[in-house]
Amino acid sequence: MHRTLTVSPLLAWALPLLFCLVASCTVTPKQPVASVTLPEAWSEQPEPATSVQPVELARWWNTFQDPRLRALIERGISQNRDIREATARIQEARASRLVTLAPRWPRLGSATSYTRSLSSRTTTSLSSNFLDDESTRTDNSESPVGTSLGFGQERNFYQIGLDASWEIDLFGRLRWAEQALSADISAAEEHRRTVLVALLAEIARNYITLRGAQQRLRIAEQHIEAQQDSVEVTQSRYQAGLTSALDAAEAEALLANIRAQVPPLQTTVKRTLHRLSVLVGEPPSTFPSSLSQDHPIPQADLAGDIGLPSELLRRRPDIRQAERELEAATARVGVATTDLFPRLTLTGRLGTQGLDVTDLAKRAGLSWATGPALSWPVFDAGRIRAAIKVQDARQAQALARYEQVILTGLEEVENALVAYGKEQVRQQWLTASVAAHTEAVEIATDRYLSGLENYLSVALARRALHTAQDASAQSQTALASHVVALYTALGGGWDTTGSPS
Repeated sequence: MHRTLTVSPLLAWALPLLFCLVASCTVTPKQPVASVTLPEAWSEQPEPATSVQPVELARWWNTFQDPRLRALIERGISQNRDIREATARIQEARASRLVTLAPRWPRLGSATSYTRSLSSRTTTSLSSNFLDDESTRTDNSESPVGTSLGFGQERNFYQIGLDASWEIDLFGRLRWAEQALSADISAAEEHRRTVLVALLAEIARNYITLRGAQQRLRIAEQHIEAQQDSVEVTQSRYQAGLTSALDAAEAEALLANIRAQVPPLQTTVKRTLHRLSVLVGEPPSTFPSSLSQDHPIPQADLAGDIGLPSELLRRRPDIRQAERELEAATARVGVATTDLFPRLTLTGRLGTQGLDVTDLAKRAGLSWATGPALSWPVFDAGRIRAAIKVQDARQAQALARYEQVILTGLEEVENALVAYGKEQVRQQWLTASVAAHTEAVEIATDRYLSGLENYLSVALARRALHTAQDASAQSQTALASHVVALYTALGGGWDTTGSPS
């Protein structure tokens, strides 16, 4: 239940000043502060770089120096559907702000109407009964009084008017609504940047995965070619009686084992090509021909200073998005709280009306009304306070989500640093392993051809070499992917505008 008071114009204009003097005129909700303790440095701080300049985050993909990767990212930024959807959400938030904030400004409307009506004759008889003395009536004739009042007659009614109203923002309800919507717009903009960061990372990871699978496929094909030669040699030696059937069978088995590894790698290549096509906004079957051609795995050294953990709050768009959402939730607490206080609305009406169209131009047809309306909830069964509790709970949710995003961001950076550093060490040992296994294959082959060893030693050496080379290719893929993950965890790429250079 609301109580509406109508007061004199002088008192109406004095009410805003009165409320400013009695109260603070605005409700000021307090925004909570995230209770996350940021470390002073990363626990897996990389080795000091030769350059003290910060890492290149805006366009980190340029550090890979791969024009094909750069071209894919350019197409992804301009054509990806997720980016378009996020952009449309920004437009939606901006339009919603205009719709919701319209009450901040005076509302002016016009109304023109024409009505033709016929009054009921029953109403004529009832009115006559009220106006005449029934004891003097001797027949059922209609009352001349009812006829004079217009009952039972057709009439026209014309009306033209202007209506105006303006809500005075006494306690900041509209101002807090504006702040909430502005925070929503900022959150939508940060969401688009978050989508952009994720898109760039996914394009780069899939491109690296593609090149890694192609390199593993090339290694397998090289071993197949070499093993076919070995099969021919063992068959010739077996037919010449220089070796046993076991050696020929071992050579055939090793060749079949290597060939069996090719179809899964071909599947990975095709699936990755399809994924890249979709990421850049194209059908899966229309991937660029340059991608199907074999190229080395792109590599990039992490040169430069990655900054402090505290800088992550400014660089990661998902953290900034969560902060904007917390601001919006806090502002909506203010909106809900202002419902406890009165609302003052100034209204006015100016128009002309008459029973004939010519009456609209007459001074006698002029009508007007003006005055303030003050409404204040007296009893609402706890609805307003329950609504405030709802907004308080949503603010608590936004705070928890904000803190969780911060913790997740710190975790992702730490994990990327660990993975990058350890993969570097693994890559060094795998390089040494490949060199040692290559030498072992040469020695085993020479001893087999000299009759000092059977083919089993050659097969074991070749199998071990293939495994080491394949592991090295996977390590190179993982190392490049860890660089992408680190750049992404640091918030790289969010400030890209237009096509990257």
